[in-house]
Amino acid sequence: MTKTPTITTPRFTCRPLHDGDEKALWPAFSSDDAMRYWGRGPFDDREEFRDYLFDAGGKWGGRTWVAVPRDGGTPVFRMVASSDVEQVAEIGYIMVPGNEGRGIARECVSALVTHLFREEGYHRIFADVDPRNHRSNALLERLGFTREGHLRHTMKTHIGWTDTWLWAILSDEWRG
Repeated sequence: MTKTPTITTPRFTCRPLHDGDEKALWPAFSSDDAMRYWGRGPFDDREEFRDYLFDAGGKWGGRTWVAVPRDGGTPVFRMVASSDVEQVAEIGYIMVPGNEGRGIARECVSALVTHLFREEGYHRIFADVDPRNHRSNALLERLGFTREGHLRHTMKTHIGWTDTWLWAILSDEWRG
């Protein structure tokens, strides 16, 4: 993947990770509720979390944006994009607790999808979401993603075997 550019929205600057962002994101990644549908359980070790967040081992290879209010403050939302196939990107996101219900995810994910399609030339963007993650599934549906499939017991996580709903949108379907 390419360099992580800054993306702006009316209320947020979505920028690459900076040293110290782990402090603002810790409440999300150490929370049972916020991490319920993540591929792993919440972190209890801050150094392990920092290594994960900054991809210390270089295993992941994706990009991270953090949404910071344009009028100042700390990160309230994290988005990621990764690609193993040319012109196809997978996205993911997590909200810092206490910021729910303010339209942050919709605003920032919409800006990310617009950027990936219009600036970077992606053809397809997808996400895999646990069917029980009602907020995330509703967000993708509102943004115009199509639920393409339901895979049963795709991964064993800290909450047991989980299903996956696959969501995707193509560049010519995006209305941004």
